[in-house]
Amino acid sequence: MRSDAPAVVDRGRYQDAVTPWERQDWREDVFGWAERRLAAHGLRETGPRKVRLRPWSVLVRMSVAGGEAVWFKANPPASAFEAGLTEALARWVPGYVLKPLAVDVGRGWSLLPDGGTLFRDALDSAARTAVDPRAWEEPLRQYAGMQRALVPYTDEIERLGVPGARTAVLPETFDRVVEENTALEPADRKVLRELRPRLVGWCEELAAAGIADTLDHSDLHDGQLFAPEPGRFTFFDWGDAAVAHPFCSFLVPARAARERFGPEALPRLRDAYLEQWTGDGRTQAELRRALSLAWRLGAIGRACSWGRLFPAASSSVGGAGDTESAGWLLELATEPPL
Repeated sequence: MRSDAPAVVDRGRYQDAVTPWERQDWREDVFGWAERRLAAHGLRETGPRKVRLRPWSVLVRMSVAGGEAVWFKANPPASAFEAGLTEALARWVPGYVLKPLAVDVGRGWSLLPDGGTLFRDALDSAARTAVDPRAWEEPLRQYAGMQRALVPYTDEIERLGVPGARTAVLPETFDRVVEENTALEPADRKVLRELRPRLVGWCEELAAAGIADTLDHSDLHDGQLFAPEPGRFTFFDWGDAAVAHPFCSFLVPARAARERFGPEALPRLRDAYLEQWTGDGRTQAELRRALSLAWRLGAIGRACSWGRLFPAASSSVGGAGDTESAGWLLELATEPPL
């Protein structure tokens, strides 16, 4: 396996971002490692590679003889935990995630099987005949079921290096992210400082609902899950994950569904997600209120995740991470639509 094998490289809108892919010695290490791990599964790479470079990951699609493609992923240091988390999730909730072919926890490398049809592609295909806002309901039910199944593993998830953004300490997390952000204008900082007492109250109210913190994907849009067969969904791409209130996860898919289907889809999707959280003595009104609070607070997790870039990429893209993070922080001042 040659590190300089033909490759089609996609840099998206980050043409100047510097990633480890630029280094030949790194590529040689990667593909030597991948070759050995593929051989352990009786697989051999064939054909050109497709490379997707972003400030937050290096992703390589590798064709293998006699089978589906496999995917290599490298995370930057701040999200290197994804390799170990992916491996652990395959043990804890095997029906919901991909089982990696190999991981290198220390280097943040993963070798993954192909997951089948992306949910986004399934939605696009369905849209040619009918637009159905209910399409998100079953994925959200299954995702919430996975979150509940992971509650007993919360401490172990943090020990894997997954960042903590637990409800009780979220105001301190907010303070740190605001302090470190270089893109906030003075007027924006004033808005956020004035918002902080309300934020503390939201966190206290959400914690009082008594729903345990667990794994929050933090970026569960329609390109972060597969639909390999009718009625089954597989969740992946955990580089933005945090240990947080589970309901914070609803923010991103709800926004994606609202953009595609309109705001009228949101109540049904909210109730589909909440189905897994009933039966513990909480009323529907209490659960809906908790979800509304978490919708707003989920913006902090999104702001945090934009700091997890390759160090060289972070400087070369001109503070894009801070700009995106600032935008999410200011979303805290927006009233949730539910």
